[in-house]
Amino acid sequence: MIPSHLSIEITQRCSKGCAFCYASSTPAGDPGWTADELLRFATDVTAAGVQSISLGGGEPLEHPEWREILDGLRPLLPRTLTTNGLPLDAGAFDDLVAAAPDKVHLSIHNPGWDGEVSRVIRQVLALESAGIPSGVNLVVRRSTLEACAAVVRRLAEVGVGLDRIVLLPLRGSGADVADTPGAKEIAAVAGSRQFRATSCLTSCQASPRFASIGWDKTVALCSYTTSRRPMATLDAAGLAAAVEGLGLTPCAVLSRNAVA
Repeated sequence: MIPSHLSIEITQRCSKGCAFCYASSTPAGDPGWTADELLRFATDVTAAGVQSISLGGGEPLEHPEWREILDGLRPLLPRTLTTNGLPLDAGAFDDLVAAAPDKVHLSIHNPGWDGEVSRVIRQVLALESAGIPSGVNLVVRRSTLEACAAVVRRLAEVGVGLDRIVLLPLRGSGADVADTPGAKEIAAVAGSRQFRATSCLTSCQASPRFASIGWDKTVALCSYTTSRRPMATLDAAGLAAAVEGLGLTPCAVLSRNAVA
């Protein structure tokens, strides 16, 4: 039995190198999966029941073969992508539109920085105009609640509603646990309206439908946990064996260096 939905960190490289990144991404991070590895893996797991793959990192658009990966996945299953957006202004925009992913979410890590917020809003609207469904992943800290609420209002003004925003409480091995907001604080950012967030917002629990696969080919039941297990083989059998009996370490006690 394998999960039906996979999130795959295709690379550990990211020019931003945020301190809180759960993948410990850096500009000099590991290249991660090759296109051939990923497409062979995706072909096998799709035949075994995987229904969608979400690509992340690191920064997926810094992977040297990201276009080959998106093109190769196209006939197999729905493809979504999360990006910090910086490569879009560095020449990747037209290629991304041509690759026609099913959805692209852009991340806002610093809601108090107008430069980042304005850029992401511009890029989301540009993708929408080009026919690519788009949205925003907004990282929420306890220390930035007011700034995040202001971003939500600003997005609403340009037609990006809460149905297209994922409110992500700060988590990860480099995160300050004291700065991680609770469910009520996240709800306040949304103006006490219905919103999208991580499924673990109120309790730490795994879903049998989901698995996160790292740039290092380790498997976890959550993107943030350190309960990870390497796949012995890059195929459906390797994935099934990796998730069998795999635990879930709450991210409040994270140490990404540990691998189950």
